[in-house]
Amino acid sequence: MRAVIQRVSSSSVTVDGRIVSEIGPGLLVLIGIHESDTESDADYICRKVLNMRLFSNETTGKGWDQNVMQRNYGVLLVSQFTLYGFLKGNKPDFHVAMPPDKAKPFYASLVEKFQKAYNPDAVKDGVFGAMMQVNLVNDGPVTMQLDSPQSTK
Repeated sequence: MRAVIQRVSSSSVTVDGRIVSEIGPGLLVLIGIHESDTESDADYICRKVLNMRLFSNETTGKGWDQNVMQRNYGVLLVSQFTLYGFLKGNKPDFHVAMPPDKAKPFYASLVEKFQKAYNPDAVKDGVFGAMMQVNLVNDGPVTMQLDSPQSTK
């Protein structure tokens, strides 16, 4: 599993001209699911993303000290199969991404993991399989990439 994590001041997902999800400060997390990902990959990504210390501690002034949960910030998850794309010549190939019929329930269970591990109201997501416009104000900018241990498949 692959996640691209961006610290944001705000972020939203629009589908067919309508905002379907939005957060204020927090993390925008683009999620790519590999065809051989398992629950352990999802557990790892959930744990690591929620515990990444990407925020300053306002009390002590110490940078890179607090995670999204300590700040009570939002998390916006967006499925993005293209994270497992690679170029075959000049054409993108996505065959190592999990097929949509398997990926949709897998992604839904990942969203549920985040909600159970943190706060259901703070975790939002896009619309699986939809053409989405993702808007964000990158704070920093801070962007991290995270692969689950098995993602070196």
